[in-house]
Amino acid sequence: MRQTAGYGRRGRHWEQDSGDFAGSLLFTPDAPRDRLGQFSFIAALAVYEALAGLAPKARLKIKWPNDILAGKAKLAGLLLEMVEAAGGPKLILGIGVNIVSKPADLPYPATRLLDHGLPGPVTPADLAAAIDRNFWAHHDRWGDQGFAPVRAAWLTRAAGVGEAITVRLPTETVSGIFEDLDESGALILRFSGGTRIINAGDVYFGGAGANGN
Repeated sequence: MRQTAGYGRRGRHWEQDSGDFAGSLLFTPDAPRDRLGQFSFIAALAVYEALAGLAPKARLKIKWPNDILAGKAKLAGLLLEMVEAAGGPKLILGIGVNIVSKPADLPYPATRLLDHGLPGPVTPADLAAAIDRNFWAHHDRWGDQGFAPVRAAWLTRAAGVGEAITVRLPTETVSGIFEDLDESGALILRFSGGTRIINAGDVYFGGAGANGN
């Protein structure tokens, strides 16, 4: 089965072939609304660790906030959406991983898991089980210890920290040094005039006018 009507952030089109992974997790978050964005980082760690376990030779990094890169190409994408429901909000975590194919005609490089030295065959079911296991392990740790250990683990796996990046926002494009994450998960961008907190945007590696990932 092929997915032909998938979408990512800002409604971007996404296609996958049979043998790739596309899944959604619907759950009721046990957290106030101002902490719901932290689930993006929990999910990113879960997918990163699942992929690292299945493809230990892949050079994986997390691109803020939750895309997974292999080398400099996108291997997996995540989308967290909130829906209002009786009794409070629910979250839908959508995950797409390129196992056997990769999209073409994208404004950035993409890759597939098969190109990164797999020790054996990987099925979508294998990936689903590993992601589920890792997600709830990080979720429970977050519930017990807060965001700090999630943030620390995410930063050790992040792409571009301490380097020049460009962030495209809805109404402007800004460049600077990816300095850190704040305590909520927002990106701290340092530039000549000081620092700026970025809560949402598309990150590209390099300075002003950067193209690619």
